Amino acid sequence: MGRVHRLWRSAINQAVGKLGMTEARWAVLMHLDEIGEGSTQQALATQLAIEMPSLTRTLDQLEQRALIERRRSVTDGRVHCLWFTAAGREQIHLLEDHIAQVRSEIYQGISAEQLDAFAQVLLSMERNVRSLLAHPSELDE
Repeated sequence: MGRVHRLWRSAINQAVGKLGMTEARWAVLMHLDEIGEGSTQQALATQLAIEMPSLTRTLDQLEQRALIERRRSVTDGRVHCLWFTAAGREQIHLLEDHIAQVRSEIYQGISAEQLDAFAQVLLSMERNVRSLLAHPSELDE
């Protein structure tokens, strides 16, 4: 799974490289789109499972490219919330198109039924891993 995941990300990197997107940049944009504009930097860092300094560098780059804006929270002035600019929203659409093309090519020769079964297996594995992490077995002690 890890090998396929790395290859998949490499294929996306290759496809979106012509858009000037590094993996860090496109991952941040796509995750922000997923969790929603107005999210805090901390929420995005948690979603990406990265440390704030790493995220801050990438956000600085995206802000310099005028793809995102940081705005102070109306409820807590210490917190920055993240918003797309018009150019950022356009970039999201371009990324989605490129990623969809990569996904289509990766799925070649795999039926919808196979993909559904695989997704169910992955979801079951994810549930099991989350349970294991939440309740470590006595063997770990």
